Amino acid sequence: MTSNIFINKATSLSGSVTKLSSSKSISNRALILKFLSGNQSVVSNLSDARDTQLMLKLIDSPDKIIDVMDAGTTMRFLTAYFAVSGKNKIITGTARMKERPIGILVEALQSLGATIDYLESEGFPPLELKGFSKQLTKTIEIPGNVSSQYISAMMMIAPTLPLGLTLSLTGKIGSAPYIQMTASLMKEFGVQVHLDFEAQLIEVPSQPYLPAHVTVEADWSAISYWYGFAALAQTAHITLPNVSVRSLQGDRVIADIMEWLGVKSTFVNNSLILTKKNHFNSITWNFKDCPDLAQTVLPVCAAKGIRGEFTGLESLRIKETDRIAALQSELGKIDAMLTEPETGKWILTPGKISGEPITIETYHDHRMAMGLAPWATQTNLVINDPSVVNKSYPGFWEDMTTIGFEIAKNQN
Repeated sequence: MTSNIFINKATSLSGSVTKLSSSKSISNRALILKFLSGNQSVVSNLSDARDTQLMLKLIDSPDKIIDVMDAGTTMRFLTAYFAVSGKNKIITGTARMKERPIGILVEALQSLGATIDYLESEGFPPLELKGFSKQLTKTIEIPGNVSSQYISAMMMIAPTLPLGLTLSLTGKIGSAPYIQMTASLMKEFGVQVHLDFEAQLIEVPSQPYLPAHVTVEADWSAISYWYGFAALAQTAHITLPNVSVRSLQGDRVIADIMEWLGVKSTFVNNSLILTKKNHFNSITWNFKDCPDLAQTVLPVCAAKGIRGEFTGLESLRIKETDRIAALQSELGKIDAMLTEPETGKWILTPGKISGEPITIETYHDHRMAMGLAPWATQTNLVINDPSVVNKSYPGFWEDMTTIGFEIAKNQN
């Protein structure tokens, strides 16, 4: 059985978003740190995202087989956590998860002293973790340009190692704000971390984690979609409660990007209010520190007639789907083109929404569903497999109705 929803076009948007999820990135890190600190800490306002709820369920599970489904962060963080805990675990996931590389993290853990076997394909899940006898080295080289989650996973286990850990990052460093987020949260749990991005070194001495009380802030990745709606609507006054000006999250930069695309951000009494402003006709942006925002920004540019020159999109190919291919396919439905004239440089040629209903494929990817939903300000939309949003923002469709959309559910 396939399911879809039908969204009626709405050009004027007004109201308050009430189901906004708290940060999945902070929640997942805080859960690992909570258990590394002896499970004596308190994490408040935990995300209701499926990935986080799955992490909460699995981190303390007595089961040998740990099924992370399609949760990439959960796979990477739990692999490191279980590897140094000495537990015998098998970590597996969906068919797509088994296609997502994890060799860099496994090799780093093996060089530390963990015993890890691949059960199917070399370099990919599922994995069997067979214990950790003793620490073999205190310095590890790890690529900085593949996934910051590998680096964060190693950072969080570093204080528990007898010798501590120094990570030497090779190549360009991507998603640096996520590394900084990890370091900031570790410090909240009483641990000292030395970050030196110029020298490409992260040094963490051996030291105990201390109990902490962490309150998780609103998720700026989720907030980004409301910027998309405001950018494409004819009129907009969208209020997002419990959003602070300061944030640990790199995706906070969406406020700066959307200044180019026609959205004004106003913070009032711990709420964020989004309204319209003039936009530019073109934008140049490097997504290396915020790759999850690409699926918000590119559909806005494509539908609004804004030409884009983008870099830093490389990691999109190893996400829940090949996000480059998925974006090219969906943007093509309005005759927009995303091309790569030279390696690493992407050009977006905008299209035009004709007014005919558009059917959006989601590719088992929550960000494809939510990133393209703002097109409903231009035409009626059918979105296939809408339940994918449960991965990070279960209340998304309900929140759309509070700002002016009518949504009907269908099954066939």
